[in-house]
Amino acid sequence: MSFTILTDTSANLPSAYLAEHGIGVVPFTYSIKDKSYSCLDTEGFDAKKFYKAMRMGADIKTSQINLFDYVKFFEPYLERGEDILMICMSSGISGAFHCAEMAKAELKAKFPERKIKLVDTLAASLGEGIFVLKAVELRAQGLSLSDTFKAIQKAKKRMYQVFTVDDLMYLKKTGRVKGSTAIVGNMLHVKPLLKGNERGEIVNFAKTIGKKRAIEMLAQKYNQLVEAPDKQVVGIAHADCEADALLLESLLCQKKPPKKILTVMYEPVTGSHVGPGTLALFFLGADDVRSR
Repeated sequence: MSFTILTDTSANLPSAYLAEHGIGVVPFTYSIKDKSYSCLDTEGFDAKKFYKAMRMGADIKTSQINLFDYVKFFEPYLERGEDILMICMSSGISGAFHCAEMAKAELKAKFPERKIKLVDTLAASLGEGIFVLKAVELRAQGLSLSDTFKAIQKAKKRMYQVFTVDDLMYLKKTGRVKGSTAIVGNMLHVKPLLKGNERGEIVNFAKTIGKKRAIEMLAQKYNQLVEAPDKQVVGIAHADCEADALLLESLLCQKKPPKKILTVMYEPVTGSHVGPGTLALFFLGADDVRSR
């Protein structure tokens, strides 16, 4: 193995896949009633129970990965003489990437012969996780750490992240959207359409009436903007709305079926920010797709 691929729990990838490919994961944490949790086992996570609790008013608080966490996470790999490719959540919605940069600077002094490459994906959930899949593929093809890093840095401009939520209250509460935007989502039957912009921030770009119409609009965005779907893994993440995810899958396959659709339940930290009922779609388009 020429280098080690690492990520964080926001990547939202199945635990079995991570274990199969030797991908280390550092967790974001969350707390309920002052008890702290992390979720490294997505298969073991009782998502239905978690989102039911949110619907009933459970107050979920989250913590980002700090400098100490990253140093503790990276150090064993460096001690074993391994170089690192760390694929991170968007700096546009979390300060964790900055903490990873500080950890890298601290550890380079202790391990000057080792290489640490950090990717700010400007994405979250499978918008981040798809780049982990890509890194595994490129490493298997024999690409070096440097070339894999460059390829993902280039590809991240092409990641389109679009989603709809049942209630913008959750994003407003954690500062991911502004209050004036949140008001739109609280109007009866109005469903906002949001995306990740060029800076990896969450922005509201449209609204519609009803969940079914919102799902159809996600599929329309895919049909308009996807490139080479037959050669890529497309991601769907949902926060306990499996029927909606299945409908979206079927719509994607009608006109431009992708090579593969990876559908996951939102892990608890990212899921607590977007809220139950959220449905998100992740795919690759043109270099300017984030602005469209």
